[in-house]
Amino acid sequence: MRRAAFPKWRRTVRAVRCRLAAGDRERGANPVELAVMMPLILVLLFASIQVAAVFLARSTALNAAQSGVNAQRVYNASDEAGKASATRFLTAAGSWLVGWEKIGPACVTTAIEVTCTVTGRSLSVVPGVDFAVRQTAHGTVERVTPP
Repeated sequence: MRRAAFPKWRRTVRAVRCRLAAGDRERGANPVELAVMMPLILVLLFASIQVAAVFLARSTALNAAQSGVNAQRVYNASDEAGKASATRFLTAAGSWLVGWEKIGPACVTTAIEVTCTVTGRSLSVVPGVDFAVRQTAHGTVERVTPP
């Protein structure tokens, strides 16, 4: 009885070895696939981070422009109140918007309306790749009107 069980065991081991040996043809395929796909994955990763940096720069510029409009539209505000407020905001906001110091925020006041524009460039995640950012905000000037 022992001798009859032994050959079945050998046949089972032989069958398992044959199956495992057949799978060896694709051995090492995963590292090759990863090596081919890794540059694409890295490009997509850095592109998504760059897009996020552009949107953050736009948001920073728009918030600075709105801050300038809110300061400039106050009744009897000084001529430089909007520019000073936008500059303070940009200084405190960090470096998502770069190069704004060259031009600086510009606020134009008419009898009815205030317009502030903030211009700069987005933070560069990939060297040499940055985007121009320009955001403008408008608001009405507070004034006394007859009843």
